[in-house]
Amino acid sequence: MSELTNIERISEEMFANYHQMQHFITESPWDYRALMDKVAVDVSRSLPKRKLTGLLIDKSGWEKKGGKSAGVAPQYCGNVGKASNSQVAVFGALSNGDFASMADSRLYLPEDWCNDSSRCQAAGIPEESRVFKKKWELAMEIIAHQKSLDVQFDYIGGDGYYGHSMELAQAIEKTGYVYMPDIHSSLTVYLENPEIAVPSPRGNRGRRPIREKPLSQGIRVDKYMSGLGDEDWQYLEVRNTAKGKLTGSYHFGKVYVFDEKNRRLERRLLVIRRTVTGKGDYEYSFANANLEQYTEKGVACMQAQRFFVEHCIKENKQIPGMDQYQTRKWIAWHHQTALNFLLSTFVLKEKLRCFEDIPLLSARDIKHWILFKLYRQSSEDDMIEQMFDRHCRRQKDINIACEK
Repeated sequence: MSELTNIERISEEMFANYHQMQHFITESPWDYRALMDKVAVDVSRSLPKRKLTGLLIDKSGWEKKGGKSAGVAPQYCGNVGKASNSQVAVFGALSNGDFASMADSRLYLPEDWCNDSSRCQAAGIPEESRVFKKKWELAMEIIAHQKSLDVQFDYIGGDGYYGHSMELAQAIEKTGYVYMPDIHSSLTVYLENPEIAVPSPRGNRGRRPIREKPLSQGIRVDKYMSGLGDEDWQYLEVRNTAKGKLTGSYHFGKVYVFDEKNRRLERRLLVIRRTVTGKGDYEYSFANANLEQYTEKGVACMQAQRFFVEHCIKENKQIPGMDQYQTRKWIAWHHQTALNFLLSTFVLKEKLRCFEDIPLLSARDIKHWILFKLYRQSSEDDMIEQMFDRHCRRQKDINIACEK
C-alpha cells in the first residue's frame, strides 16, 4: 500500500495530471484563508461540549533543502531537536475532551526574510505579510482571528515558550480568556507580593542601581516544588489516554512573577503535576484562573489538554503529509496547509460519527480504510479483521494500564 504524501506520489497513484495538481496548489488563486476559516468554524461547531474547549497553540518545524522556500532559514527546528535549515509555523488547534482538530496557522518569517524584498518577491510573499513578527505575536494573531470568527473556546494553552511571554499573557488577559501555558522549571517566582524599589548600593564601588526590582528573594519553581510535603499534593484523574486514565498528583499555589519590561509584578496560579507512575516527571504551568472560579480538577484538565495540539500536528504530518510538500511559494504552503486542515476536520467528524461503535478509531485507520476502498488490495473481511486486531491490541494496553 502506497503512502500518498506529496503531489508526485498522489498523481501517480490516482492517475491524475501532475501539472494540473501542481497548478492547483502553487498558482491557483483560490482563497486559503476562507477555507481555513470555514474549517475553524466547522470544528468549533462539531466538537462535543462535554468539557471546557481549549484553543491550543504550538509551533512546529520541518527541515527543507535550499533557501528559496518561503521562510526557510537556519533556525531551531523542534522536529529534529536542533538548529537546522527549516521552516517553522505557529499552529492553533481546538480541543474538547478526547477530541481535537486543527483550526489555524501562521508561517513564521525570520527577520532576514522580511528585510529582503527580492527574496520575498520570488517566494510570492504578499507585501503586507513581510513584517517581522515574533512567534508569540503570531499566536496572538491566531487568538484574535478565531475570536473574530466567533469560534467558541474557553481557555488558551501553549508550551513553555508562550508561558514565558509576559506580552502574550497580558494580551490574552485583555481579551478576557483564561490562559494555561506551560513554563520551564527554571522560572523564578515570588511566594509573597514583594516590595519593588531601586536597591540600595552595596558599597562605594561599582555602578549604583538605577532600575526597580523586587527587594525580596525569589525562588525557582523546581526548588519551590522540592520543598513541598505530601500534604501539599492531591491525586486527580484528568483525561483518557491511549493507555488508560492520565493521573497525577497536583499542587496549586498562588505566586507572583516579575515583569522585567514594565517593572511590575503579575499574579499567577502555579500548577504542578507529578506523574504517579513512570519516572516521576513534573509539569509546570501558569494560569490567570483562580480556584474560586474553577475546580482543581477543571484547572488540571486544562493543563493536560496541551497534548492534543502536539498530537494534531504529528497526525497531520504522518497521515496527509503536511511536512512533505514539494512547493516553495507562500501561497502553496498555505494552500497545502488549508487542505490538510480540511482533511483533519473530516477525520474528526468520522471519529465522532463512529465513536459509539468504534471508540478507538484513529486517523490512520480512516486512511487505511479509504485506501482500501480505492485499491481493494485485500478483501473487506481482511481489512476489518486487521482493524479489529489493532483495536484489540490498543484495548489490551488500556486494560493493562488500568490494572496497575
